[in-house]
Amino acid sequence: MKGNEKLIVVLNSLLADELTAINQYMVHSEMSDNWGYLKLHKHFEKRAIDEMKHAEKLIGRILFLEGMPIVSQLKNIHIGSDITKMLANDNAAEADAIKAYNEAIILAGEVKDYATRDFLQGILNDEDAHMDGIEELQDQISQMTLPTFLSTQTKE
Repeated sequence: MKGNEKLIVVLNSLLADELTAINQYMVHSEMSDNWGYLKLHKHFEKRAIDEMKHAEKLIGRILFLEGMPIVSQLKNIHIGSDITKMLANDNAAEADAIKAYNEAIILAGEVKDYATRDFLQGILNDEDAHMDGIEELQDQISQMTLPTFLSTQTKE
């Protein structure tokens, strides 16, 4: 099915966002593992896997719309030097993703591609959950203090 060209461009931009997020989360995961924070390692690793699934879905949708997925472009990756900065960077990335998905959903409706709109809504729901998880960790740090929080992250 031939898709709307403008929408395919937006889907490729979302794909670049997801590919960037995979890299950011993977580095944060491995840094956390290196520091011995096994729970945080698993948290970031799961997010990277979620973003990989989003990228896979976007590639499939772009192909279905007879577009060409662009997997060679990444946005700026923001690696935190400590856990607080990692979570702040991830929060900002998820906020940007939520904004981009909302805008893409509006465009899909405007070009009357309601299947793509519904498809994007599913990913947006995941991104909302990611944001909720990040904010939960940030709230725990705020309430417990960073040293106490980190002491809870060493074992699975």
